[in-house]
Amino acid sequence: MAALLMPRRNKGMRTRLGCLSHKSDSCSDFTAILPDKPNRALKRLSTEEATRWADSFDVLLSHKYGVAAFRAFLKTEFSEENLEFWLACEEFKKTRSTTKLVSKAHRIFEEFVDVQAPREVNIDFQTREATRKNMQEPSLTCFDQAQGKVHSLMEKDSYPRFLRSKMYLDLLSQNQRRLS
Repeated sequence: MAALLMPRRNKGMRTRLGCLSHKSDSCSDFTAILPDKPNRALKRLSTEEATRWADSFDVLLSHKYGVAAFRAFLKTEFSEENLEFWLACEEFKKTRSTTKLVSKAHRIFEEFVDVQAPREVNIDFQTREATRKNMQEPSLTCFDQAQGKVHSLMEKDSYPRFLRSKMYLDLLSQNQRRLS
C-alpha cells in the first residue's frame, strides 16, 4: 500500500520543489497566469476593481482576476490547495446529476479532504470525520463544513497577507501608472 502512495507523494514533492525556482512575489508572475492574455487583461482590470478586492474576501473571490491574483499569491506560499478546494466545492454545488454528484464528491474528498490526500487541506479532525461521514450519502451540502473552515482560514490568514504582498501592491501601482 505504501508503495502505491509513494509515486503520488513524489510527484507532489517534485511539483512543489519545481516551484521553488519560480517562486516570486511580483506582479509579473501574476500577469503570466491571468485568464486572458496579460496585457489585455490588465487593460480591462481597473484600479477600482483591484482596490475593491480589499473590501472583503468575498469581493476578491467574486472577481475572476481577483481569484487569479490570489491563486498566484497562494502558490508562492505553497497553499493553493485551499483555494482549489474552495473552488471545487463551489463548482460541485452546481452539479445536478445524481450520478455525477457521487463521483465528483468522492473525487473532491480523495483529492483534498482524505488524510494524505495529494492536495490535503488543513482542517481539524472533527470536520474531516464529519465530511467522511457525509461521503456515505453525498449531497450538495456534504462539503459545507469543510469549505467553511477553509474559507475562514484563508480569510483570516492568507487574505490579509495577500493585501500586504508586493504582488498585490505592484498590481495596484502598475494599474495606476497605466492610467496616468
